[in-house]
Amino acid sequence: MIDIKDLCKVYLVGDERVRALDHATLHIYPKEFVSIVGPSGSGKSTLMNIIGCLDAADAGSYHLDNLPIESYTENQLAQIRNQKIGFVFQSFNLIPKLTAEENVELPLIYQKVPRAQRVERVKAALERVGLSKRAKHLPTELSGGQQQRVAIARAIVTRPKLILADEPTGALDSKTSQEIMDIFHELHHQGNTIVLITHDPNVAKQASRSIHILDGRITEVKA
Repeated sequence: MIDIKDLCKVYLVGDERVRALDHATLHIYPKEFVSIVGPSGSGKSTLMNIIGCLDAADAGSYHLDNLPIESYTENQLAQIRNQKIGFVFQSFNLIPKLTAEENVELPLIYQKVPRAQRVERVKAALERVGLSKRAKHLPTELSGGQQQRVAIARAIVTRPKLILADEPTGALDSKTSQEIMDIFHELHHQGNTIVLITHDPNVAKQASRSIHILDGRITEVKA
């Protein structure tokens, strides 16, 4: 599913060159549940942005589902993101003026899915995260955990091959965090490939495999 070899990424911060990724190599197989764990500034967010086709590496190669990502145009990358990847962020990234079901429906509108199919798939996605009864509520009428459930429903409604979660429990209390992790476990058991970025070792160890990153280098892989 994900084949990364010798990825390098350098940012200029003032006059200083910061090496966010330093010859990172990584392989993730279909239907794996993998966590990428590291402290702030370790390079994990840069790695996720490249995996999610939101950013490009300066050097190295990246194949997603056998596609050579580094050779694609921005328009092609946008299409890949929309078709193959579901994103879940720490800050939920919901549109405040849209209801839960309208937020979930949005990526299907971008895909030009017919309305009848959209209604059916949105309903199914909200059912999978246990939020059917809150479909008509705005984000401000939902708790943090409920908003993250909506974000997960939005990520899975397009039926992506890969779910990328960036600190999905970072803004939640411990009880709600575990409820969100239980949803990820269920999605994994149903066959989704999940890559979860976190700084929390207790969250990271719940994945089938943890990949450790420090100073842009993948330093440890635990089965």
